[in-house]
Amino acid sequence: MSFGYFDSYEYKSPERKKGFLNWVRRDSWIHLVLGYGKVVFRTRKEARSGKYGDKEWTDSSFEILRVLEKIGGRFNIEGMENIVKINGPVIFLSNHISTLETMIFPCIIQPHRKVTFVVKDSLVRHPLFGDVMKSRNPVVVGRKDPRKDFETVMNEGYDLLTKGISIIIFPQSTRSAVFIPSEFNSLGVKLAKKAGVPVVPVAIKTDFWGNGKIIKEIGRIDHTKEIHIKFGEPFTIRGNGKEENQNVINFIVENLKLWESA
Repeated sequence: MSFGYFDSYEYKSPERKKGFLNWVRRDSWIHLVLGYGKVVFRTRKEARSGKYGDKEWTDSSFEILRVLEKIGGRFNIEGMENIVKINGPVIFLSNHISTLETMIFPCIIQPHRKVTFVVKDSLVRHPLFGDVMKSRNPVVVGRKDPRKDFETVMNEGYDLLTKGISIIIFPQSTRSAVFIPSEFNSLGVKLAKKAGVPVVPVAIKTDFWGNGKIIKEIGRIDHTKEIHIKFGEPFTIRGNGKEENQNVINFIVENLKLWESA
């Protein structure tokens, strides 16, 4: 079975020579800005000219993964078989820590199923990332009126799913290195129930790439932390979805504890 850029169910970044890593780490933030910036400005231009499609999105995502590996990022990606187990669209529900997962998910998921995000309106209006994100036809919410956001996700998300497009949802209100279960809303499972599609739980630990104080998307690099992404078994929604949402929360909490104790 082919897994796009990855040749196994579990992907781990290759080991790098310590001498090279030590040199890179002295200026890793600069290397991140230069490598990431190069991709961002190129894809912004492509999106504005209408030349940024699914393949370009996937390829640019993989470029950023390689940039992160070059500055010492160690990826551990598990459960990729769960991305392809189900025929038809699914909803991916994940915790949200940093810019990293938004940039890396496309090269993991998009080769196997067409996918987009639920995003804040500030992202599609962003001077650097807005054009690229708009080209992906995301579901856009304001995060100011919960009732309006609910209707938007239920209606626009449902339409995308009926067209065979999977959706990535971060149910937390904002990015945070600390996972607070009470902030993980049930919007995703409610949409899955309405559309009759499965949910794939996703647990991540991506605090290798911190959130910046001035530019949130470009924070400091912490080489003491490895990057973990794990896709769980797909499941369908029964009843009101409360139990299933709690199962996603439990999946995230259990894996975060495992990774933090490693």
